[in-house]
Amino acid sequence: MSDDGEGTTGSGLYRLASVNLNLLVPLLALLEERSVTKAAERVGLSQPAMSHALGRMRRLFGDDLLVRQGSSVTLTPRALELIRPVRATLQQAADVVNFPGFDPATDRRVITIAMTTSTAFVLGARLVRLVAERAPNAILRVRTITVPTETTFTEHGVDVVLLSEAFTSPYPRERLYDDRIVVVASTDTPPEASPLDLLTTQPHIVVDTERRVFPYSVLDEKGVTYRVGQLISDFLLVPYLVGRAGGVALLRYRVAAEMRTLVDLRIEEFPFPLPGLGIDMVWNPHLGDHYFISWLRQLLFDAARP
Repeated sequence: MSDDGEGTTGSGLYRLASVNLNLLVPLLALLEERSVTKAAERVGLSQPAMSHALGRMRRLFGDDLLVRQGSSVTLTPRALELIRPVRATLQQAADVVNFPGFDPATDRRVITIAMTTSTAFVLGARLVRLVAERAPNAILRVRTITVPTETTFTEHGVDVVLLSEAFTSPYPRERLYDDRIVVVASTDTPPEASPLDLLTTQPHIVVDTERRVFPYSVLDEKGVTYRVGQLISDFLLVPYLVGRAGGVALLRYRVAAEMRTLVDLRIEEFPFPLPGLGIDMVWNPHLGDHYFISWLRQLLFDAARP
């Protein structure tokens, strides 16, 4: 029989007989985790076995795939290209053999959610409780971020990124909850003082950045005079210090409301109109498990419910 490119003997499918397709599962784990140790834990292999598999994959693709740069591990361009097709291939294989859909009662996956520390402060405890109740064998992994980059949405096996609407995303987004900026002050401040009075008479505690955080630009445009009393590098220390030491700050309402369960805080509305500052869900574009996405989406909505 001649080999015209269409026959089985000359096709890529035939040549797959010489390839160990079992390598695809650890390959995806390595690409997403960027760590031999974490990838081995994820797929139930020993670390030496995973290292051996990585060596075989490097020979198969003729590429290093994972390379160390200083104290971190990065993916080669070829490895980045592989994430989407490998994930899609494994998902299609699971559909062919008719594996059951995601079952939260028995699934042992690692659920990875990326968010800022302030969003984790608002949702973290509720997420821990809900995952423990609804997926008792799963592991919840929270990755905290500051300013998201494009790789934030695909690194380390992240399933979903919770992102402020102030930041752009290369992928579609869906609103998780709405938020707004409020004035936060000590409960020792005069009760008759208006929010504007608080902003003009109390020393401000602000995050120490090169650019003054929003919405101080609005105060500047309105000609409001204020005095900065403290610069703090940790965002979550701001409401804590206001409650314990006095002063005033501008903060997201959901963060302030959560902090008020720990320290006494006075929360007032910002005196001028402002755009919203909602938190959105941005899903990993390589995530193809629609049963899992639907389940996690509902869990996030339940966690975010006031």
